[in-house]
Amino acid sequence: MRIRLALLTTACLSLAATALPAHAASTGTHLEGRLSSGAAYVMDVPASWNGTVLLYSHGYTPAGAPNPAQNAPGPAVRDRLLAEGYALIGSSYATNGWAIAEAVPDQLATLDLFTGTYGAARRTLAWGTSYGGFVTAMLAERHAGRFDGSLSMCGLVQGGVANWNSTLDPVFALRTLLAPDSGVRLAGFADRAEAVAAGKALTSKVDAAQQTPGGRARIALAAALHGIPGHNDASQPEPGPTDWATAQSNQYAAVRGLLQLPAFAWRQEAESRAGGNPSWNTGVDYRSMLARSPLYKEVTELYKEAGLSLRTDLSALGRAPRVSAEPSAVRWMRNTSVFSGRLTDPQLNIHTTGDALIPVQSESAYRRAATAAGAAGLLRQAYVDAPGHCTFGPGETLAALHTLEHRVDTGRWDASPGALNSRARAEDPTTEPRYLPYRPSAYPRPYDLAHPSDARP
Repeated sequence: MRIRLALLTTACLSLAATALPAHAASTGTHLEGRLSSGAAYVMDVPASWNGTVLLYSHGYTPAGAPNPAQNAPGPAVRDRLLAEGYALIGSSYATNGWAIAEAVPDQLATLDLFTGTYGAARRTLAWGTSYGGFVTAMLAERHAGRFDGSLSMCGLVQGGVANWNSTLDPVFALRTLLAPDSGVRLAGFADRAEAVAAGKALTSKVDAAQQTPGGRARIALAAALHGIPGHNDASQPEPGPTDWATAQSNQYAAVRGLLQLPAFAWRQEAESRAGGNPSWNTGVDYRSMLARSPLYKEVTELYKEAGLSLRTDLSALGRAPRVSAEPSAVRWMRNTSVFSGRLTDPQLNIHTTGDALIPVQSESAYRRAATAAGAAGLLRQAYVDAPGHCTFGPGETLAALHTLEHRVDTGRWDASPGALNSRARAEDPTTEPRYLPYRPSAYPRPYDLAHPSDARP
C-alpha cells in the first residue's frame, strides 16, 4: 500500500542530510534515514539533477544478515549515473528473507519521501537486481501509476510459486535417487534448525555420490530439472559442446549451493511467512520435463557412460511419494508473489545465460504471463553471454537502463544485441560487451495469474 507522505515524514525514526560522499558531485546531497517501518533508506541527488529518479530494489538478504539500504547495483554504476545527473534512491526492506510484503510498501514510501523532499521527478524508473528484480516487476505491475518504466536485472520473474516449485524438483530427485530411505524432509519444516539439518543431510549424500559415475549422472539429472547450466561461475573451466564431465562438475558446485541455502534454509523462511508449504510436485511428469530440458543430451550421455538406466531412474521418480502444498500457503503466495503479466509501461529484463541461482528460463515464464495478459509489446528481454548470477559489467547495466529510457522517450524499442552493445561500449570503452541473440527454453513449471489453470496444484 502507499504510505502517505505526511504520515511518513512524521514517523521517520532518523534523518540525515549531508554533502554527497566522494563518489558524487560535491555540491549534491546525500540523505539517509529510516522509514516508519524500520527500513533504512538512502538518497543521492546531484546538484545538476536531470529530473529522473531511479528507485533501486536490492537483492535477497537472508534472515540474520546485515540489511543496509542500497540505491544502485554497485559503485561504478552509481558514480556514472550521479555524474550524468540521475537521482538515486532505495531502501532496505523492513525484514530480511522473502520480504515482498514489506519491500513494495517500503520502496513506495521511499519514493514518497523523495518527492516530498526534492519535488516531483520528471521521470521515475524502477530497477533492481535478483530478488530486487522481482520487487521491481511487482512495483511495475501493481503500482504502474508511480512509474514510467522498469528494468529487471537477473530477476526472479517466474514469481514465487514457480520459484519454490522449481526449487523442490531437484531436491526431490536427489532424495529419491541418492537417499530414498533417509527420511530427509523437503518442505513443511517446523523451524530453521530442521531445515538446515535436512540440507546438510542431503548435501552429504550428494558429496558421496559425486565420487561415482552413477552418482554424477544422477546429480546431472537433478541439475537439469532446475535448469542449472554447465558453466555457471566465471572461476569454472568452460566446457566444450560435448565435455559432459566438466559441465557436470560445474553443476555439482551449483547443486551444493542450492542445498546449502535456497532449497532448505531460505525455503523455511518463506514457509514461515506463507503459513506452510506453498509448493508441490503432485502430478508432475519428470520424464517429460527432462525431455524438454536443454540439458537432456548431457544427462543421457552421463547415464550411458555410467552404465545406468535413465528409464529406471525416471520410473523411480514417477513412483516416489509426492510433496503436496498447503492451499492456504499457495493462496498467500499468489496474493503477494505471483505475476499477472499486466504491464502498462515499458519493461526491459536482462539476464545472464549462465545463471544457476535464477536460471535464465525464468524469463520465458514472464514472457508467457505478459503475452497472455496482452502486454507483450511493452516487454523486451535481452541476454548477456556470461556465467554467474547478475554478472553484468557496468557498461552492460548502463546500456540496459538507457535502452529503457529510449523506449520511454520515443515509444519504440531499440533493444537488439547490437544496439545494447553499442550503448555499452559508449559507457565503458575498456570492456567488450556481451549481449547476444538468445531465446531461453520454456520454464519447466510456470505459474502466473494470467493462466487460470495454474491455480490448481
